[in-house]
Amino acid sequence: MPLTSHALPTEWVLRGTGPSLPPGLPDSIPAEVPGVVHMDLLAAGLLPDPFLDSNEIAQDWVGRQDWTYRTTFDWAGHDPRVDLVFEGLDTFATVTLNGHSLGETRNMNRIYRLDITPHLREGANRLEVAFRSAWAEGKDLAKQVAPRPANYPGPANLTRKMACNFGWDWGPTVVTAGIWKPVRLESWSVARLSEVRPTVSLAGGQGTVEIDVVVELLDPDVPLTVEAGVAGVTARAVVDPATGRARLVLLVADPQLWWPHGLGDQPLYGLSVRLTSSQVQLDQWTRRVGFRSIRLDTSPDVHGSAFALVVNEVPVWVRGANWIPDDIFLPRVSPERYRTRVAQAKAANINLLRVWGGGIYETDAFYDACDEAGILVWQDFLFACAAYPEEGELPAEIEAEARDNIVRLMPHASLAIWNGNNENIWGWFDWGWREPLGDLSWGLGYYLDLLPRLVAELDPARAYWAGSPYSGSMDIHPNDPDHGCTHVWDVWNEKGYEHYGDSVPRLVSEFGWQAPPTWATLSASVRGPLSPDSSGVLHHQKATNGNDKLLRGLDGHLPRPSSMDDWHFVTQLNQARAIALAVEHWRSHRPRCMGAIVWQLNDCWPVTSWSAIDSRGQRKPLWYALRRIFAPHLLTIQPRGDGLAAVAINDAPMFWRVPVHLRRLSFDGTVLAEHRHWRLCVDRFTAEELPIPPEIATPGDSARELIVATMGDCTATHYFAEDVHLALPPPDFSVTLHRHQAGCLVEIEARTLLKDLCFFADRLDPEAEADEMLITLLPGERRTIDVRSDRQFDLIALTGPPVLRCANDLFGLETRRPISES
Repeated sequence: MPLTSHALPTEWVLRGTGPSLPPGLPDSIPAEVPGVVHMDLLAAGLLPDPFLDSNEIAQDWVGRQDWTYRTTFDWAGHDPRVDLVFEGLDTFATVTLNGHSLGETRNMNRIYRLDITPHLREGANRLEVAFRSAWAEGKDLAKQVAPRPANYPGPANLTRKMACNFGWDWGPTVVTAGIWKPVRLESWSVARLSEVRPTVSLAGGQGTVEIDVVVELLDPDVPLTVEAGVAGVTARAVVDPATGRARLVLLVADPQLWWPHGLGDQPLYGLSVRLTSSQVQLDQWTRRVGFRSIRLDTSPDVHGSAFALVVNEVPVWVRGANWIPDDIFLPRVSPERYRTRVAQAKAANINLLRVWGGGIYETDAFYDACDEAGILVWQDFLFACAAYPEEGELPAEIEAEARDNIVRLMPHASLAIWNGNNENIWGWFDWGWREPLGDLSWGLGYYLDLLPRLVAELDPARAYWAGSPYSGSMDIHPNDPDHGCTHVWDVWNEKGYEHYGDSVPRLVSEFGWQAPPTWATLSASVRGPLSPDSSGVLHHQKATNGNDKLLRGLDGHLPRPSSMDDWHFVTQLNQARAIALAVEHWRSHRPRCMGAIVWQLNDCWPVTSWSAIDSRGQRKPLWYALRRIFAPHLLTIQPRGDGLAAVAINDAPMFWRVPVHLRRLSFDGTVLAEHRHWRLCVDRFTAEELPIPPEIATPGDSARELIVATMGDCTATHYFAEDVHLALPPPDFSVTLHRHQAGCLVEIEARTLLKDLCFFADRLDPEAEADEMLITLLPGERRTIDVRSDRQFDLIALTGPPVLRCANDLFGLETRRPISES
């Protein structure tokens, strides 16, 4: 008989046990699977929303109780083998069927398959999954090993549970438990496919798919055959009955190549593997694969050693963002939400997402979306900001977890690199770990031995790197900018963002600047007074001294705000400017620097953080800045020697050859100096510098002048001083409103220089968004902003603070804005 999947009920009941259960909590609470306990309590009206105000504190009791899920299902089969398959259990669970213990689980990152054949009954069967509190389990584990350093409270480094469940500097402490992924029954006979590993490679225009298959056998005397097919090519192999293994090779002539978006298309081919006996199908496995080569170039050079991803032999400048879990309640992230978030990343010209090691191995829907969108994936193994023991039961759990996820994720064309850990090697070097650790293990054996061995065995075509940051050698500091990948956090924590320009790392895998979420998201999560230092706003700021750093980061750049509206705008504007300065600097030094992965793309709850997209999926000004600075063509003005240069960066697969127009202007639009370069030719995947003549690079009045450079559709501006030292004019502009079915067009004509014009549509409608942000207009220029909303807006409200803002009005200047509607 073929393997058959049977769905279990999605409606379960939940019961809590523990010393601090609230009085009156029902003994039987309706529960949904997949889900977690918090979601069921919220649905039953038994828990205040942890995202609102300081309710995070009020839910702390949930993670400190034990919880049991229970359901009943009917069974009428007489199959030789029936397995109960849990795709994900969070985390410490005992599974029983009809009173018989099936086993215990201790890892939320693994798939568990339990043979229930001996315990099945005809008719009704009672299934229970009892979860023990991760806090309680962590306390017991802590007694078994010597203490290890960790940057955050909680037992994350002793358990295989999502580390950020125990809190992070952008996330709440919400310790979940539950059946967080689907569960099913599988009935089968004779044999089934237990592991399929396709290694996809390219050589000489020919695609090769080498497939390693592992079969679980009930009867080793039955002859078995594995058949595979892709792109019209098929192959067949006989399963070795002694090992249950088979190997197939498929050769595809001239396949269409899969590329990161912007470099080509993303064709995906259906790959199928069938297990048969006497031509009867027993099991089938299907996935989509893409033909491409990916390697990591770490070759030595005059600067140190390279760190560059090379796709189909093209060095790719990584325009990346770090990805964290998109919701603290993981089952709420649907495939549609993954696709939306990945589409937002692609629209911001991001070509790589790094799945960070304090979260999870994402569900298949995330990687499917990246395959389709042409977004490369940097995948961390799940170790972050702590020392991890290498004795006891942990190594076996880590190996089983790594095997599970390497095999599950390796078919994805988007998966580019495996990374051993987040900041742990750096922690050993610089965070005072050595003295308290002494001779204790701290995880290095995982990063330098176990994990690279498993990747080499199971996914040999992909690169492995031991850590982020890491230099490639324990003899070189892990955060050495001349080697490997680098984290740049001293700027946010200690300095002004102008210091991003102090070095040229090989690839920056973390750097960032904070800002609050959109106004609609912030005001929906804080019911009390909205002020930077109000209790509700501060509760949604998890970084140590985060708001102080926000203000300190304004110094020398923008004025400190005097109102909540100004605080919200100026901190969001400063975040966008900080990241833009960093990326433009690093991109201008291609190929020495080959990537920047901003911290972070997304949020898991409403919070002041480093994200470009907040927890409601709303885009902050940083998102619009990323779209510009990560565009395949970028023009930027950079210091070079004693002067300035216009630097044109071309990440596109065609040469870029257009005239360059350089002007020094006064703020009233008067042209003070001008230069036309007849044509600048920038080859594909290169950067070219054009020195700016002294008459343009040298201001007459640094407070009232700027440089504007244009090259085709790209424009770059350069001011000779920071805003606090500029004589920005009072904002003077006219606005015309054109209504349309999906919202309105807001046409703005500048009568003075308008610096970094922003339209905050969510101040009028929480679901509204504008298609443009951070626009600089010279006198006489006009721009139309498309605002999508179902609401009809009042014209007056549309055309001034807090909706329409620019840097000029941060200085208390009077706004003049004639308005009309057509």
